[in-house]
Amino acid sequence: MSGLRTLDGETETGRATDGDRALRTAPAGNAPTEDGPAEDERTLAERAVADEPNGPFKALPPGLRDDLRPFFDDIAEEVVRAIRTQIPEYARPTDDMYMHVVHRGVEHALQGFLERMAQPDTDWEPVKATYQRIGHGEAEEGRSLDSFQSALRLGARVTWRRVNALVDADVLPRNVLAAFGEALFLHLDEMAAATTAGYTEARLHAAGEQQQRRARLIDLLTADPPVSAEAIGDLAHSVRWPVPRALAVVAIDQRPEPTAARPIVPPEFLARFDVQPSLVVVPDPGGPGRVRAVAGALRGLRAAMGPTVGLQEGARSLRWAGQALELTRRGVLPDTGLVRCQEHLATLLLFRDEALVDAMAERHLRPLEELRPPQRERLAETLLCWLQCGHNASEVAARLAVHPQTVRYRMRQLDGLFGDRLLDPTAQFEMQLALRSRALRHAAGSR
Repeated sequence: MSGLRTLDGETETGRATDGDRALRTAPAGNAPTEDGPAEDERTLAERAVADEPNGPFKALPPGLRDDLRPFFDDIAEEVVRAIRTQIPEYARPTDDMYMHVVHRGVEHALQGFLERMAQPDTDWEPVKATYQRIGHGEAEEGRSLDSFQSALRLGARVTWRRVNALVDADVLPRNVLAAFGEALFLHLDEMAAATTAGYTEARLHAAGEQQQRRARLIDLLTADPPVSAEAIGDLAHSVRWPVPRALAVVAIDQRPEPTAARPIVPPEFLARFDVQPSLVVVPDPGGPGRVRAVAGALRGLRAAMGPTVGLQEGARSLRWAGQALELTRRGVLPDTGLVRCQEHLATLLLFRDEALVDAMAERHLRPLEELRPPQRERLAETLLCWLQCGHNASEVAARLAVHPQTVRYRMRQLDGLFGDRLLDPTAQFEMQLALRSRALRHAAGSR
């Protein structure tokens, strides 16, 4: 580039002339200069170039890359020193390999910038791929991009300061400084964007793999027949999930709407919302706040929590949770918040084999079927309450909110229907089971 000087103020062909200095320091105006068109015309042209993808680089004068190249080795060293001393993540003075990587990264960034100055239309994709790999590496190292972005900004500030020093030393023409700065920060933005893209892609890939492994871990924990504790432990270790001594499985009815938001469960829980019913594995459910955390996360959803089981018995907890969820759908169990199986064991047992309960009802409750519906319901309710209250007519009357004499009258009717069977302990037990199942079904049907 014509007029570029070394630090001692000499050109390659001699000392600067007064005419050269006068042209550099001439005030801005509309009159043409010796070097080109009027200022307004040049500004319009530069703006047109700046609107192109590589416009700021095209606005730089030809040959500037070659004139600046001798200074860039020193700039690279200063950038590396600044990064090592000002950004803790990169301060590894004893790690020669790591510092070599940092040094190469800085050199690559500056050399890429110089190449774009010489050839603005050069293919950016290989350089972009390099910074995407850097983003991948940062993600694999487990770091955030904050430190890398700080390093980019620090490198740009150091470079900008050194270039300004060249202008102040009368080495670089001041009229290229604005275009140089715009090109520098365009290069910085594109490096940052490429690195972020690579980082995001790596994180998404890692998150996808992590989610797949956690889903596979749920499959192992609920497998029937159970898998070995070693297989569970190995997979749990790979997803950093502490292996509990006990667990419980929650079955969830997901909303059918595709736009429905998935629940957000605590990270120590394993969850799958891509299956029906959806599943949540709760480690050590007896721990403080565990059930409350599950209920809070699933608020507004129909869900049932299976019993607490050992590490390899998740299939049993899931089976019970699924049964409880189905009874909740039918209205047999209350559809209010999280249903806990351990609070409804008798009901789960009754509905485990409904055909068997129906057979007991057929055997012991046939006399009731001969009555008209209103009378049949009153006597069935009274008989169940009488069996549950230990044959205490006064307690039955209190529960049913009727007079004791009414209870005694109904019991005389029942005695006429069932006779000595009301005195048989085995018949009483099976009657109570059949009546309880009948009452639950009737209540579910009336909802």
